[in-house]
Amino acid sequence: MSATAGQVISCKAAVAWEAGKPLVIQQVEVAPPQALEVRVKIMHTSLCHTDLHFWEAKGQTPVFPRILGHEASGIVESVGEGVSELKPGDHVLPAFTGECGECALRGNEYTVIHSGCLAKINPKAPLDKVCVISCGISTGLGATLNVAKPKKGHTVAVFGLGAVGLAAAEGARISGASRIIGVDLKPASKEVWRVTDFVNPKDHKKPVQEVIAEMTNGGVDRSVECTGNTDAMISAFECTHDGWGVAVLVGGPTKDAVFKTNPINLLNERTLKGTFFGNYKPRSDIPSVVEMYMNKKLDVDKFITHQVPFSQINKAFDLMVKGEGLRCIINMEE
Repeated sequence: MSATAGQVISCKAAVAWEAGKPLVIQQVEVAPPQALEVRVKIMHTSLCHTDLHFWEAKGQTPVFPRILGHEASGIVESVGEGVSELKPGDHVLPAFTGECGECALRGNEYTVIHSGCLAKINPKAPLDKVCVISCGISTGLGATLNVAKPKKGHTVAVFGLGAVGLAAAEGARISGASRIIGVDLKPASKEVWRVTDFVNPKDHKKPVQEVIAEMTNGGVDRSVECTGNTDAMISAFECTHDGWGVAVLVGGPTKDAVFKTNPINLLNERTLKGTFFGNYKPRSDIPSVVEMYMNKKLDVDKFITHQVPFSQINKAFDLMVKGEGLRCIINMEE
């Protein structure tokens, strides 16, 4: 790969030209990295609901053309001036948030990224698996482990059982929670995800927070909301126990969304928190998440339900639109 250092690289990219329209695979040019930048050969990528959000461009100013795909894994091709912590050949996970260490779109075969947005990982980690750690899995896992911080024996409610919510449930399992309650309209497999109870809000005439409070003798110790729906946010907060309950908001709401709750819920010493990327710093923390997978403490494989070659990237979007599966891995070399 070093033979291309300093040169413009022509490569294939899946370009979105219009909202909701099929992506077009075409040639694009990727410039050499500038100061503090790194050029990465993307090996695998997977779709996240954030990609779907920007592709559909609902409730936002459309920006097209654009290249989607931010959950990825790759290998450093070349580095720009001032980059000392990375070198060609390093295996990396890009992250949508940065960490400079002093104080991003990835649907191409190659991309240029600020060095602070790359986590150097164990070269033995399979890139077609750990690419999902670069966004959704870390977000849900960290929301539980780093922010909610349940203790062994605690009860935990998780609202929304997509990839982020199920990662939050994984965090509850790793923490030793004795009861994990999944709240969703479509339950996931108890055998696979080790969720002890499922609650469908539409199956009950009373608010789901009241249902959960009755199930848990007053409320759960911790809850994690992973939908972005304001009703779910209220329920996640109000289903926690007076005196020590902690609710963590993860899902991204619409820009004008608001929610309200009675102030007595705060005066009764419930705690409401929010988190961004699970409170992980990409360069410092994401390598350790990869090691959790390598040491079989974190099961990533079960999140991967489909795999397609780059030429079939639109199939991956169809699967996500239909809600079929969790993560579809796209092999950029096929």
